[in-house]
Amino acid sequence: MKKRLISMVTALSLLTACGGNPKTTAEAEKFDYTVEQFADLQILRYRVPGFEDLSLKQKELVYYLTEAALQGRDILFDQNGKYNLTIRRMLEAVYTGYKGDKNTPDFKAMEVYLKRVWFSNGIHHHYGSEKFIPGFAPEFFRQAIRSVDAATLPLAEGQSVEQLCEEVFPVIFDPEVMPKRVNQAAGEDLVLTSACNYYEGVTQQEAEDFYNALKNPQDETPVSYGLNSRLVKEDGKVREKVWKVGGLYGQALEKIVYWLKKAEGVAENPGQKAVIAKLVEFYETGDLKTFDEYAILWVKDLNSRIDFVNGFTESYGDPLGMKASWESLVNFKDVEATRRTELISSNAQWFEDHSPVDGQFKKEEVKGVSAKVITAAILAGDLYPATAIGINLPNANWIRSHHGSKSVTIGNITDAYNKAAHGNGFNEEFAYSDAELQLIDRYADVTDELHTDLHECLGHGSGKLLPGVDPDALKAYGSTIEEARADLFGLYYVADPKLVELGLTPSADAYKAQYYTYLMNGLMTQLVRIEPGNNVEEAHMRNRQLIARWVYEKGAAEKVVELVKKDGKTYVVINDYEKVRDLFGRLLAEIQRIKSTGDYAGAHDLVEAYAVKVDSALHAEVLERYKNLNLAPYKGFVNPKYEAVTDANGTITDVTVTYDEGYAEQMLRYGKDYSTLPSVNK
Repeated sequence: MKKRLISMVTALSLLTACGGNPKTTAEAEKFDYTVEQFADLQILRYRVPGFEDLSLKQKELVYYLTEAALQGRDILFDQNGKYNLTIRRMLEAVYTGYKGDKNTPDFKAMEVYLKRVWFSNGIHHHYGSEKFIPGFAPEFFRQAIRSVDAATLPLAEGQSVEQLCEEVFPVIFDPEVMPKRVNQAAGEDLVLTSACNYYEGVTQQEAEDFYNALKNPQDETPVSYGLNSRLVKEDGKVREKVWKVGGLYGQALEKIVYWLKKAEGVAENPGQKAVIAKLVEFYETGDLKTFDEYAILWVKDLNSRIDFVNGFTESYGDPLGMKASWESLVNFKDVEATRRTELISSNAQWFEDHSPVDGQFKKEEVKGVSAKVITAAILAGDLYPATAIGINLPNANWIRSHHGSKSVTIGNITDAYNKAAHGNGFNEEFAYSDAELQLIDRYADVTDELHTDLHECLGHGSGKLLPGVDPDALKAYGSTIEEARADLFGLYYVADPKLVELGLTPSADAYKAQYYTYLMNGLMTQLVRIEPGNNVEEAHMRNRQLIARWVYEKGAAEKVVELVKKDGKTYVVINDYEKVRDLFGRLLAEIQRIKSTGDYAGAHDLVEAYAVKVDSALHAEVLERYKNLNLAPYKGFVNPKYEAVTDANGTITDVTVTYDEGYAEQMLRYGKDYSTLPSVNK
């Protein structure tokens, strides 16, 4: 729950690169950031500037951590749905082994479907979580499956090709079967109506009762119950199947541990070595106290140039916000660009003290806030192909309070978005006038980076829970409220004179670019990511709409923010930027109160009133205007390819990085080299 996903405006209209980017080199000028576009997706590639300058030992460490990252790919597919691995392997078998005409509409539609499954790590949309509608006929797919070598199909022992089709076809083709990966509709059983594979045979009430019985309200250092397990009912009894070596997902975790142990042998220092060893211990035992010990060691490791995330991390994919999807990010520090984030984090106490929230909800002492700009070396699991642009970890409130947190902004990923978005016409279509366009052109690059920094470095780490408040008290609304809290912290402070004083913004008016693009996104442009007739489901989108709609409504009497018509089109107009900031502060105070007190009813009322429903007429207009731009609302990446160079004795003498692998080429290679789990994991 500590991840900043890229917004529509950030994805489509950033024009200037962040610090540490390669834009001044002749090599970078020739670099092709765009790979391909299909459905609602655009595939990009990113560079890893500075990798060549790392020492051999550091390159070797990156290589081993990268291998550990890629070995977890199947875990996420299975977490996202129990049939995902089976369906992916069926599709890949047809894609590579079909002997018929591959230029027919059915085959082309199946190819797009497979590419979407690769992108979303399953059959449900990575962002909206609705199931994809196949553009090919069941009859075609059945015939195609029959035509390929049965040895390439994911057949269970004793299962025939026909039996495989009968089992899986309803999941692919019937819109009523497993329609939502994560259902957030109020009043429904969120566990039974969600297709994610975190629960089996249990109801929402049974799941909540199971974990409530484990919690001790007096425990000030609680483990993250349910983080690394599937909750099942067998023989009438509810129990956990833990993800660990020797347990569920054991085959993949064994491979991950193998590469982590190789990485441990070339760690940069004893602190980093201890972090890796403790993570291995967690994977081998599944013990959540060990996981907390690992998280504390990781957050204290501030001296290593190379860093990584590897494990069960974010809980967006669980409708109850407890169980964590598997992800990995291998990276190294961008020393030059990090000076900005270090300046912010060094003033963390000032920002906390001057926050507009009630004093009882503020931290008396902000501890261990560290922030840096990083260069991603590899994206994996729930950070691939779509990725966040900023991350703040660990998630446990008590660890953040007692030991601090790490915040990162991923510089080379932002740079790739910037390069690919240059001159796409998005701002010209949706910004109200030249005045707003000039603001965006002049300041959007600076203020968007600052908002990400403030969101990650300080927003998630701000405030505190009152004694005895359950960290999971907000249940399904927890992710939306937490992201809104961090966004509002950043929005409130991006306009503060303190940023001008610190030299982080060039002018007192710079914040207006962020305010305008944020409200334009929350009120209008992010709707291009929603199918007609659907509500807003994803936590980050709900957060942005909640903020924008609340400010729009509360400022309506004074026309602080308006939706106006010009030449038959709707635009956002901000008439009073200072009052917008006041409204951001008021909402931040209320959301911090909800978080600090565990006010479930307050969270429910805010989210359901402002974050969920869509204005159908405005939605239709935005979709039509966006369609004419021929842009993709979602973007993701292919990874660089690393190869170890060895001498005659097998000793690594160098690690090379290349960028020429295509999207399908990479996905098929990953399916061959990093496919560790059986199709059905029990």
